[in-house]
Amino acid sequence: MSTDTDRVWMAAAIELSRRCPPAGGAYSVGAVIVGADGNEISYGYSRETDLHVHAEESALSKLSGSDARLVNATLYSTLEPCSERKSRPLTCTQLVLRSGIRRVVIAWREPDLFVGDCVGVEALRTAGVEVVELPDMAEEARTVNVHLLG
Repeated sequence: MSTDTDRVWMAAAIELSRRCPPAGGAYSVGAVIVGADGNEISYGYSRETDLHVHAEESALSKLSGSDARLVNATLYSTLEPCSERKSRPLTCTQLVLRSGIRRVVIAWREPDLFVGDCVGVEALRTAGVEVVELPDMAEEARTVNVHLLG
């Protein structure tokens, strides 16, 4: 179930996605991790630190893997966490599961442009993570990716 707070943080993630250098072979994605207290713990965006870093990966890499706040945190990502990846050994879905985050909010699911069948949402839900989709914010998140989607 989504809340007004979810929309505020998703808007922040969409703003972060606008910082991404456009790339012909990758989406521009923003991610924010918010603690149970309602404060930002970390943020990231695609290609923030190198050409292959994903938004969720970037946000998580700024934290200790044992950060106790993550268990009660919410990850806001403008795009479904990836379930396949060529450039790194772990997908964003695997990174989220390893982090202990139990709630993920996305604006839109990954289209089949690069991955035929992204199953990030399904994998997270199967592992017991609550996944909330905000389809009313999907168009704004897609607009940042006009370089790919036309």
